[in-house]
Amino acid sequence: MLGALPKDIVILVHSENAVTERRVTPSWTIADLKSKLEPVTGIPPSAQKLSYQFPDSNGLETIDGLNENVVRISELQWQTYTKLIVEDKRPPGLRENYSDTSQVEKYEMPAEEYAKLSNSVLAWKKRNQLGRFDPKKADTTAITQEGTATEVELRNIKVGARCIVGDNSTERRGQVAYVGQVDKIPQGGVWVGVRLDEPTGKNDGSIEGMKFFDAQKNHGIFVRPSRVTVGDYPETSLLEVEDILEEI
Repeated sequence: MLGALPKDIVILVHSENAVTERRVTPSWTIADLKSKLEPVTGIPPSAQKLSYQFPDSNGLETIDGLNENVVRISELQWQTYTKLIVEDKRPPGLRENYSDTSQVEKYEMPAEEYAKLSNSVLAWKKRNQLGRFDPKKADTTAITQEGTATEVELRNIKVGARCIVGDNSTERRGQVAYVGQVDKIPQGGVWVGVRLDEPTGKNDGSIEGMKFFDAQKNHGIFVRPSRVTVGDYPETSLLEVEDILEEI
């Protein structure tokens, strides 16, 4: 009667390209093991240097030098979760770099094909009318580029108009005093100069000595049109909240 076959052992395979659990059969020879490690590590059997470490040990045992076609795994007395280190003996220039994807050709689906898919994020947004497909936002789609004349026109920003700077929770009230280019500001485009009711501004309507409108000290600011809302905003003295986003 034949004796029971030895059970497979789960080991931890460590290499430059992989760290993984693998099941090995004790009856395999070292040559068998190396051939099965190649698809896992990417290292050819002839270039593999094998060593192992038992779970409760700090020392490494090397397998090199053994008769690989004769010695079996069972003779190494491996335990569950024995650590097998697979090193590549080839010079670095001859090794495959499986972590470098820069040379891998990537497929990019044409926009026309993507738009036809029914299970894409784009299709989901369309069905749920989200983002740019929200009909409530249709009347504001023209305001897409900050600091443009179109944006000023759509917001009805004119010199002399009462306005607030910021949103309703952090508003500062004032009067539009200037609309146009400001050469002293590095960012181009249209800027709106506002004469604030309270001294919560950044200047007196001047930038680096060049006057654009008249305002008392700290009553003037320059902001993008997107920060300005024109409307019936009478003067008040209760404004104490500062909002300095995109102010110069």
